[in-house]
Amino acid sequence: MRFWVLVLSGLLVASTAWAKGERAGIFDYYVLSLSWSPTWCAIEGDARQSPQCDADADFGWVLHGLWPQYHRGWPSYCPTVERNPSRAMTNDMADIMGTSGLAWHQWNKHGVCAGLSAPRYYDLSRQAFDAIVRPPVFRRLDKAVRLPAKVVEEAFIAANPKLGPDMITITCKDGRIQEARICLSKSLDPVPCGRDVIRDCTAEDALLAPIR
Repeated sequence: MRFWVLVLSGLLVASTAWAKGERAGIFDYYVLSLSWSPTWCAIEGDARQSPQCDADADFGWVLHGLWPQYHRGWPSYCPTVERNPSRAMTNDMADIMGTSGLAWHQWNKHGVCAGLSAPRYYDLSRQAFDAIVRPPVFRRLDKAVRLPAKVVEEAFIAANPKLGPDMITITCKDGRIQEARICLSKSLDPVPCGRDVIRDCTAEDALLAPIR
């Protein structure tokens, strides 16, 4: 009986430690996640009446997040001594993230694991977003098209000569192009992605809707 009590006690201690999250600032690289706004609006945003999906919003590739990543797995909800961002800080990120709510969520889940203050994390996120050329061809679409997801990846690589095929992955959701995920070092140089990130969408006829 005493043996099982000790085992259960050990499991409870382990689960408590896991629940507190990983140590902030300890990770291998970043994943820059760029979301195609028309896809998000069609799947979720319109139903939420998100301002990101307003007819005059003009969003294409938006910053979903800058995620600290391990070579296998990723940290989230890390304990931090840093102060949470102010409403003004999250509002200032809406021009590239679509909404201030997303900016808050990304800090709360991922930013706290970067080992940075909220202002520095947002600054770094904007630097990463600005450092990647979003292929302009997608902004010029005037109607929905179906295309191999690989074409989107190749367009990003052509627009960003430092990117290689093992440094970017394209994801799909509900038969639509969803995101471009690009792996970056802590100094924001493109690096090969870990095996948890490289899960390319293999669809040959993924839908890519135009900006409204």
